[in-house]
Amino acid sequence: MVHIGTTSAGDAQPNLDIIQAILKGIRVPDLPYPVTRPSDEAVSDWVPLLHTCWQDQRDERVVGVLGTDTLTWSVRQVNAAYLADRIMDVFLQKSGLHSTLVKRTARLRFLLAWQIHEHGAEALGGANSVHNWIDSLHTLRGWSDSGGRAARQLMSWLDTLVQVVDQCFVDRNLQPFERFAEDWRKEQEQKDGRIDRLRQRLLETEQGAARQRTADKVARALVGRALGKRELPPAVTTFIDTYWLPLLRQAVWAEGMGSDNARHAAKLLEWMIWVSDPKLSDQDRDKLYHVGEQLGDKIGEVWSRVNKEALPESALQGIEVTMVARLRGTPVDLEPVKGYSYDSAWLDANTVPDSEIQAYQGHWFVEGEGQQEQRLYFFALLSDSNEVLWTNGEGVKLGLMDWIEFRTASDEGRLRSLPELNHFADVVSETVKAMEHVLRSQIVKRREAREKAEAQAAKVRAEREAAEKRRQEEEQRREAEAAEARAAEEAAVRAQEVAEQQRLEKERLAVARAQVDGLKLGSWIAVSADTPENGESAEARKLKLAVRLNATGKLIFVDRLGLNRTEMTVDSLIEAIVKGEARVMSSEAEFEDTLSRVVGRIRVGRS
Repeated sequence: MVHIGTTSAGDAQPNLDIIQAILKGIRVPDLPYPVTRPSDEAVSDWVPLLHTCWQDQRDERVVGVLGTDTLTWSVRQVNAAYLADRIMDVFLQKSGLHSTLVKRTARLRFLLAWQIHEHGAEALGGANSVHNWIDSLHTLRGWSDSGGRAARQLMSWLDTLVQVVDQCFVDRNLQPFERFAEDWRKEQEQKDGRIDRLRQRLLETEQGAARQRTADKVARALVGRALGKRELPPAVTTFIDTYWLPLLRQAVWAEGMGSDNARHAAKLLEWMIWVSDPKLSDQDRDKLYHVGEQLGDKIGEVWSRVNKEALPESALQGIEVTMVARLRGTPVDLEPVKGYSYDSAWLDANTVPDSEIQAYQGHWFVEGEGQQEQRLYFFALLSDSNEVLWTNGEGVKLGLMDWIEFRTASDEGRLRSLPELNHFADVVSETVKAMEHVLRSQIVKRREAREKAEAQAAKVRAEREAAEKRRQEEEQRREAEAAEARAAEEAAVRAQEVAEQQRLEKERLAVARAQVDGLKLGSWIAVSADTPENGESAEARKLKLAVRLNATGKLIFVDRLGLNRTEMTVDSLIEAIVKGEARVMSSEAEFEDTLSRVVGRIRVGRS
C-alpha cells in the first residue's frame, strides 16, 4: 500500500506520495473510469483532446469532456482531470477575481490536468510555472472589465496566453509558458513600482484639493448662515462676496476652522451684517456706535494677518458709507440676499477616528453585480473633507465618496468587501488535504468491505459446508432408512415366502393326506424310480393297494402281477406324494388341479 503522508497549507511542494496515491487510488462516483484495468496500448492519448478544448476555449470541466468521449481513459487520467477541476474550481471561487478574469483563467484546467497526469506533485509545486502564474493573479483582485487602458492591457495578455498554451500542447512541454510567465513577472514588477509612485502623487494632489474644497464649503457655509434671508445694503453684500468670502476660505485653508484668524473673520462677518441690518441694530444704538467705530479697523487687521498685505482702501468705501449712514440714522437702501447656496453640515463636520479608518483602508470593495461590477480600492480617507479616495488596481483615481455615504452603502450592501486573499498554493494544499481525507476514508471502507466480503465468504463457505454435511448426513440417514426398509421388506418377503411355502406345504400335505386317506383297496399309485422304497433304479412303477393296516398305518402294495410286494407307511406315502416321488393314479386329475392352484399362489406372492 502506498504510504500517505500529510502536508500543511502553504507548502511549496505537495507530498509526492499523496498525489501519487490520489491519482492511483481515489474513486469518485459517476466518473468515466475503465471497467477493467486496460493495457497501456488500450489507453487513449488525451493530449489532442485537451488541446482541442483549449483551442475552442471551452468552459467545460475536464471530467465532463472525458465523460462525453467514447475513448478509453486510465484511472490516472480521470483522477488527474478531477484533481485539476477541484483545484481550479476552489481557487476561482475564493480568489475574489472579476468574473471575466475567472472565466478566462478557468480554462487552464486543461493544461493543469495534463501536467498533473504527466508530473504528479511537481505540477502543483511552487517551482511550476503554471502554479506561479496563477498565484500571481492575486495582484489583479482590483481589476475590472471597464474597457479602460488597464482592462485592455490585461485582455491582451490573456489573448497571448491562448497562443502560448496552444504551443505548449503542440510541443508537449511548458517552455512557451515559462517564457510567457517570466515576461509577465517582469511587467508586474515594473508596474508595481509605477503604481506606488502614482498613488503617492495622487494622494498629495487629492489632499490639497480636499483641503481647498473643505475651505470653500466651510467659508460658504459661514457666509450663508450669517446672511440667511436678510435684506442688506448692496455695498455690504458686494464686500462680503468680493473680499470677505475669499478671506474666510483662505483662513480656513491655511490654518483650519478652529484657528484664531478664522474665528475672528467669522465673528467680524456677523458684526458687519448686524450693523448693516436695521432690524438687528436699531434696538441698541449705543452698541451700534461702539461696534461701528471699531469695525473698519478690525476688518483691516484680520485681512492683513491672513493675506500678509493691507486691504485696498477702495474695498472699505461701501462699508464705511453704510456704517456712517447707520450711525447717523439715515435710511439706507436694502435688497434681499438671493441665490446663495451652501451646506451647513460642513460647520459641524466630525473627525473620523483613525481606528475606524484602518478597518477599511487598504481593502478592496465591489459595487454592482456580474459583468457590471466595479472594483474599488479604499486608498485613503481625506481627513479635511472626510471623503474616501477610491483607486483602481493601476493606482488611477476612480472617484470620491463622502464618509457617511460610504458607511451607508456598506451597511446597505451596495458596497461589499472582497474576501481575504487566498493564494493558489494554499488552495492546492487545502484541496489535496481534502482529497487525502477522502482517499483515507475510501481505503478504510475498502478494507472494511474486503473484510466484510471475506467474512461473508467464510460464512457462506461454513454454511455451505454445514449444509453439505447436513445433506450427506440426511442422505446417509435416508440410505440407512431405505436399506433398513429394503431389509425389512426383503425379510417380510422372505417371511411371506416361507409362510407361503409352509402354507403350500401344509396344503400339499393335506391334499396328500386326503388322497392317502381316500385310498381304497385296489387303488393304484405311481412310484418314482428313485424312491428309496423302490430300492433300485428303474422306470416309475405302478402299484396297487393290496392291504391297508389301519392299526399300524401300513400300506401294502403289489405290482400288476400281484407280485413284488411293497410296504409303505401312511406318513411315508404322504411325504412321497408331497415331494412328487409318488402319486395316486385313481385321483390324478384332482391332484393336478390342486397342485396348479398352489403353484399359482406361490407365483403371485413372489411378484
